[in-house]
Amino acid sequence: MTDLPALAAASATGQPVLPVYILDTTWPGQRTLGGASRWWLHQSLENLSASWHELGGKLVLRSGDPREILPKLAQLTGASGVYCSRSFEPWSGQLENRLHNALEKQGVEFKRYSGALLHDPDQLRTKAGQPYKVYTPFWRALSQQPIRKSVSVPADLTAASVKAESEDLDAWQLLPTRPDWAGGLRDHWVVGESSASQKLDTFLNDDGFAYAKDRDRPDLPATSRLSPHLRFGEISPAMCWHAAGFAAAQRPEAETDLEVFRKELAWRDFSYHLLHHWPELPNSAFRENFDAFPWQQDSAALKAWQEGQTGYPIVDAGMRELWHTGWMHNRVRMIVASFLTKHLLQPWQMGEAWFWDCLVDADLASNSASWQWVAGSGADAAPYFRIFNPVIQGQKFDPKGDYVRRWVPEIAALPDRFLHAPWTCPDLERHSSGIMLGETYPEPMIDHAMARQRALESYEKVKVAR
Repeated sequence: MTDLPALAAASATGQPVLPVYILDTTWPGQRTLGGASRWWLHQSLENLSASWHELGGKLVLRSGDPREILPKLAQLTGASGVYCSRSFEPWSGQLENRLHNALEKQGVEFKRYSGALLHDPDQLRTKAGQPYKVYTPFWRALSQQPIRKSVSVPADLTAASVKAESEDLDAWQLLPTRPDWAGGLRDHWVVGESSASQKLDTFLNDDGFAYAKDRDRPDLPATSRLSPHLRFGEISPAMCWHAAGFAAAQRPEAETDLEVFRKELAWRDFSYHLLHHWPELPNSAFRENFDAFPWQQDSAALKAWQEGQTGYPIVDAGMRELWHTGWMHNRVRMIVASFLTKHLLQPWQMGEAWFWDCLVDADLASNSASWQWVAGSGADAAPYFRIFNPVIQGQKFDPKGDYVRRWVPEIAALPDRFLHAPWTCPDLERHSSGIMLGETYPEPMIDHAMARQRALESYEKVKVAR
């Protein structure tokens, strides 16, 4: 409820406020939430409902078509206005325009406010008046603009006492039943606004704060892990931005680290900037020449990648972390995405869909923009010849093997020098550790040198197709 400009504006009218959440099940073109996101949404709504209960009100839950539900609720309650945060998914603009028209006919104001991003996507343009396609100039433009100030929960906020029926959250069946695969999520996450605020404070005030140096290390607790809280509005990017600025003023030695953190917030905005101006981003290659890329769809290869059975420990560790916790370290996300698209030549859409279902922070803009960036088909994409060597990546960013040993325990007994490439360990030493390649742990499903060469040849075909 903190830093919601729409809530602050509604409260400033002096009228009581009735909070409503609609699970939209009807609007064409929208993407249904994945399993992990549904789990998070359930917990988040429970948390939000408890906050309103403390104010003496209640959160009204409805499912269906917002174009029908909101006008009826406004009429039932005698509401003079509907206030919301603006959304930027491809279908949101048309839906919000329809709501505006429907409510206006009833004499009810419909007001949208910023809040989910640092800047609305239409606010930043190149000197030529065009949307940005490259992150670095986007960052320069964003960093030179003032970021709106955060707003507190209104001190005079009054919860409406009107009676409006609410649906039962459990009846929405957002949680898994049989099998209950969410045990790892429950073990690793505390959902809600209080948790998000505490996490931000702990992250920025850690005595060992070295974000710029350590953020690529999955074996270290060096990242904020705020992404799902941002995704579900439990904390705002503006709050994170200003908290980082305050921390920099208190600790000038951490200024570089905090700027890198702010750049990650800006990358999130950049992803929404791309999605807003190129709404086909989640489905189609940003660079049209990639329509000719010779993807080699292979269901068995995709399944091995999804299950963390590729034979490359850093890749398998990441995929298992994802399945168990609903989250994956950002460096490892790049490694596994590169492996799927460049080693295995599987379409980036396959990986994006798996992440969408498994991530608690599954975000349409960030997910699609980042997958296209790694695949080479996106805006400001990674160079096509940048093909991560998973062995070197593991050795560089998990040097002692703590991350791999946690998620791939069947090879934990290997010495550090062999951990990221078990097949290089002498047979006698490997067998004495109880590791039988092809039995207790898979052999590499593809040779890196061969895969790299094949990928480069495939990208050459795309260059010819331009």
